[in-house]
Amino acid sequence: MDQLDEKLIKTERLILLPLKANHAAEMFAGLSDVPSYDFTPDIPYQDVATLEERYRRLERRRSPDGQEAWLNWVISSAATREFLGYIQFTVRPLEQRALVAYFVFAAHRRQGIASEAIRASIAEVVAGFRLARVDAEIDTRNAASIALIETLGFLRTRLVPHADEFKGAVSDEYHYSYAVPGGGGLGHQRETRR
Repeated sequence: MDQLDEKLIKTERLILLPLKANHAAEMFAGLSDVPSYDFTPDIPYQDVATLEERYRRLERRRSPDGQEAWLNWVISSAATREFLGYIQFTVRPLEQRALVAYFVFAAHRRQGIASEAIRASIAEVVAGFRLARVDAEIDTRNAASIALIETLGFLRTRLVPHADEFKGAVSDEYHYSYAVPGGGGLGHQRETRR
């Protein structure tokens, strides 16, 4: 895992940088868009120092009990080096599975950035941990994220009614799973722009 922790992942348009505390200042503005949190219980960070402290915890790359690997990458433009969002995996090696989550800044959505980042990083994480599957949990109201994950070949496995309650509303969740065919990742799936 140590090599994967620090691995830069490159695609045609993107560079995925292992998350560091010193990325907080540049990430802060993109993470401050309030409507981007409509379908999560999260809210924007109050200040750069709070975000930096969170990133410092995530730099450990492991849960305190050692049962989970935390892999986080900042998504940046290969052309401009501008930060565009992040992608994260909570890996449970003993279960041979991971949970993927992602956030693309509002100004950069619907350009295929999330699908390109997920495809590239999932291939690395699957190979690095010999995973059998990758899961995603999405609020049922988040149509864009549902379309993205389904385009990538994830299959809906269940509906979890009243999975959470936040911001004055009940959140139902769809759970998705991608069964890794022979550890092959998503490299052979059809590319679409989101």
